[in-house]
Amino acid sequence: MGGDFGPAVLVPGAAISLERHPELRFLFFGKQEFVAPELEKFPKLKAASDIVHCDVAVRMDDKPSQALRQGRWKSSMWKAIEAVKTGDADVCVSAGNTGALMAMSRFCLRTMADIERPAIAAIWPTLRGESIVLDVGATIGADAQQLVDFSVMGAAMARALIETRKPLVGLLNVGVEEIKGQEEVKEAGRLLRDADLPGIEYHGFVEGDDLGKGTVDVVVTEGFSGNIALKTAEGTARQIGEYLRATMSHTWMARLGYLFARGAFNRLRDKMDPRKVNGGVFLGLNGIVIKSHGGADGEGFAAALDMGHDMVRNQLLSKIERDIKQFHRRQGRASDFSREEETAQSPEKDETAKKTS
Repeated sequence: MGGDFGPAVLVPGAAISLERHPELRFLFFGKQEFVAPELEKFPKLKAASDIVHCDVAVRMDDKPSQALRQGRWKSSMWKAIEAVKTGDADVCVSAGNTGALMAMSRFCLRTMADIERPAIAAIWPTLRGESIVLDVGATIGADAQQLVDFSVMGAAMARALIETRKPLVGLLNVGVEEIKGQEEVKEAGRLLRDADLPGIEYHGFVEGDDLGKGTVDVVVTEGFSGNIALKTAEGTARQIGEYLRATMSHTWMARLGYLFARGAFNRLRDKMDPRKVNGGVFLGLNGIVIKSHGGADGEGFAAALDMGHDMVRNQLLSKIERDIKQFHRRQGRASDFSREEETAQSPEKDETAKKTS
């Protein structure tokens, strides 16, 4: 029921995704009187779908606390997330209120063991193809341990979607030099280097312009700067699009040139449109929840559904759980080693500590 257009766009998007993945089945949570007429237009999709009627729908302008208070247990958003928890669905995809979706997802599904906070990961178009950027808005401010957790989760997502065996991971910083940046970022870099995890190749620090270059497969930052980067990129893409439209219609020669190059301009538009490269994934929860862009068209919503399909097929959750456990085991061994080394070097200090104790 969410997004700018509701079932009128989301149902056709599901029909597009079903054509690509005939094994998919759908549960539509929403008001029967709005969803059913849209499904009637797609007989093949209707045969692969069920509607779960819900009287309550979270509004796009509801505050997360308000959505939780009024929609817990009964709204279409809550019931869609709950279906993942009960195993009735593998993935929840919504174009609705982002804050409400995150609050409900965290409350209903809970975070994985050893994960303090979830992150929103976005697919980012680059000159080299695509990369993953997280966090783009879930966690405002993050300590070193949380940045490392984001790195592990982002790398697992890269292996599931980009299908690279050892993703290259970079920490977003104000410079690439090791002495620059906040202490949390520098400490996270040290932890990643020392851990030397088999599923991650740590690149080091990256700067803002590296996002578009595709310098690394995974860019890690906290939610405040990540969200600003995302919104800046979206705004810049729209700005360039407006410049191109104005230029192409300025003279009759420009309009004639556009007619000859229309195919190329359409491809450029699709690459720059954030609604086409669609789907922010809530990582760190005991279930897969994907936030579609509210203004996505049918093709854009299908892209978010396709992403969910690939994540389940490539066992994203089990990859994250395994990698997080592996990192914490290695970190625990490193801490034990440091304590043993300190005791061996300072036996008198240790004796004094014991007597004091």
